[in-house]
Amino acid sequence: MVSFGGWDMPVEYSGIIQEHVATRTAVGLFDVSHIGEIEIRGPRALDLVQKVTCNNAAKLTPGQAQYSGLMTPQGTFVDDLLVHKISDTHYFLCVNASNQDKDFEHVRSHNTFGVEVENAGPRYTQLAIQGPKALGILQRFTPVALDTIRYYHFTFGKVNGVDCLIARTGYTGEDGFEIYFPPQHSEKMWNDLFEAGKPVGMVPCGLGARNTLRLEAAMCLYGHEIDDTTTVWEANLGWICRLEKGDFLGRDVLVRQKDKGLDRILVGFEIQDRLIARDGYPVFSGGTQVGRVTSGSPAPFLKKNIGMAYVPLALSAEGTPIQIGIRTSQATAQIVKIPFYKRPK
Repeated sequence: MVSFGGWDMPVEYSGIIQEHVATRTAVGLFDVSHIGEIEIRGPRALDLVQKVTCNNAAKLTPGQAQYSGLMTPQGTFVDDLLVHKISDTHYFLCVNASNQDKDFEHVRSHNTFGVEVENAGPRYTQLAIQGPKALGILQRFTPVALDTIRYYHFTFGKVNGVDCLIARTGYTGEDGFEIYFPPQHSEKMWNDLFEAGKPVGMVPCGLGARNTLRLEAAMCLYGHEIDDTTTVWEANLGWICRLEKGDFLGRDVLVRQKDKGLDRILVGFEIQDRLIARDGYPVFSGGTQVGRVTSGSPAPFLKKNIGMAYVPLALSAEGTPIQIGIRTSQATAQIVKIPFYKRPK
């Protein structure tokens, strides 16, 4: 157990490798109740969402979610988040645990639209059921036809007799669902799901496997790949930045950076030998340090040693050799295409 974002969180239950592989091949159960929720309600709710985020929430239909960035005026990340459109006057934001109070204050400070902004995290437990067998297990507990919920969509319905928001997004690279519901039902929901899933290989999963799974899927983690010093272009997240939607925090900076061109960009790399790159290790090219590892780890399912790092644009092409400083040696690595892992269709 470790302290994480003010919560007491499990790093592992049965072991990171076992939990990781179970999620890839069967199903993992994650208690992610530490994740923050912010709700925005009112006739001009969309205006506030559009002001503080870089993606275009105007394109969402009720029951649809999108990945986005919560922006600073400098065009960098306050956080990354999921924006769920419940209705034209109600948006549900899912934010990182360690940032939820900061995010809430940031959103509220830009609320010039007369809408209600609620720091709603205490009202929700969130459980994530992830993996190829997730749908089959969760379907036993709900009359909602889960296979009709498309990726990055959500609905409302009963799960195990409890009213829930049921989403299909995921932070593992696998198919799966997240259920949000009142905390008083947490233990029974967890225990019943786990007992139903055990016969088909479900295991409880901690922060360790959550991190290795998202790294294989090359998903960014706040404080590692993105923070208030990185922009969406640098983080290779241009697909969530919709300049055409109109004004939002940091837009002018992002327009200038796009016109000028980047000095650095986030890439994936694979180490060519058995050494392991860890977060913060230096990245070299031709004997000169050119960056640092943002996330690095063995990939339990792929059985490779992988990582992500910011490097100069000239070194970002696939196949480019780099070196990772590991203690007193330099491990040979090369730039590879990300994501490292894509689930079978």
